[in-house]
Amino acid sequence: MKKIIMVKYAELTTKKCNRNFFIETLEKNILTSLTDIDIKITKDYYRMFIETKEENIDKCMNSLTKIFGIHGVCLCYFTTEKDESEINTLSSYVINENKTFKVVTNRSDKTFPINSMELSRKVGAYLLKNIKGLKVNVHAPEITVNIEIRQEGIYIYGETLKGMGGYPTGTLGKALLMLSGGLDSIVAGFLTMKRGVKLDFLYFESLPHTSLEARDKVIKLAKILKEYGNTGSIYVVPFTKIQESIYKNMDNTYMITIMRRMMYRIATKFAKIIKANAIVNGESIGQVASQTLTSMKVVNDVTSFPIIRPLAAFDKLEIIDIAKKIGSYEISILPYMDCCTVFVPPHPVINPHISVALKEEEKFNFDLIEEALENIIKIDLTEKEEFNDLL
Repeated sequence: MKKIIMVKYAELTTKKCNRNFFIETLEKNILTSLTDIDIKITKDYYRMFIETKEENIDKCMNSLTKIFGIHGVCLCYFTTEKDESEINTLSSYVINENKTFKVVTNRSDKTFPINSMELSRKVGAYLLKNIKGLKVNVHAPEITVNIEIRQEGIYIYGETLKGMGGYPTGTLGKALLMLSGGLDSIVAGFLTMKRGVKLDFLYFESLPHTSLEARDKVIKLAKILKEYGNTGSIYVVPFTKIQESIYKNMDNTYMITIMRRMMYRIATKFAKIIKANAIVNGESIGQVASQTLTSMKVVNDVTSFPIIRPLAAFDKLEIIDIAKKIGSYEISILPYMDCCTVFVPPHPVINPHISVALKEEEKFNFDLIEEALENIIKIDLTEKEEFNDLL
């Protein structure tokens, strides 16, 4: 007998011809996430099994629950001895006294002589006789004893830790996340990754109006997303000259609208450079002046590139709930301003007109966009020592 971690796939069951690709990608993401743990992975069309030293099991299982593409994680007792006595003994390991329970058997190895219903009944009877205070409850048991009889042996487990679900990150292409230090964009990135999309990050920085502490905040947020799947790099856009030009030369009420249009122009050009398939942001309808439908339409006018807004219909409380769940909330509320919170006019236009925006942009030197693109800084999230060098 030995302990093995069983990984149950999530939405991979909906994939037919491409299923092996999804499983292979999930394996790569697991290996990336568990680089500091010595593990051995075996897999088939329906399950993945991970072996590691017993002292690493808890850490390994906790990490697995954060990886997209996993429905559930179980600690199994595994044996190659296919006899009823061994099954009874191992089943007793996964149940406690004074609990309600049921036994569920899945017999994919049809050479095993006892069918699923009969084996569940026999094991249940053994547990009732040998463990104090047990009661059968087939509808809402406190513990389910699961028995899987497969060709290579028998797996027995109780509790299943819930996984993140979704698709393995990287199976459905790459996108560029417009990442700020606030609550919204990081949550938008999390939801996009859940659909199998790998992310690179674009951060607009306006030194000295913003600080290196604000950049470090964004790095920490990106590292949180990296815990949930394979991510790319952070690209820092020097945005100071563009913001100062907008502030000095343009209609005060249109500052935010023009700023967002410039951001979209840069994001579109850069997404094409890195071969991303879409741009992702944290916009939520009506949350701020630049996120009314009219504003979104005017801002979006500068690009034909696909824009994904996972939070479009979310309210702030829903966004906060997810931020707390994924561990980004406490970082996002740190009081370091980013470029979206400097130069904010007292009365930004809520329903901008495209004709006014175009007229204002006649005052703008568009060479500044090319200059910003040429001076983008890349931060590789895999190089831990680089973070300290930036501050």
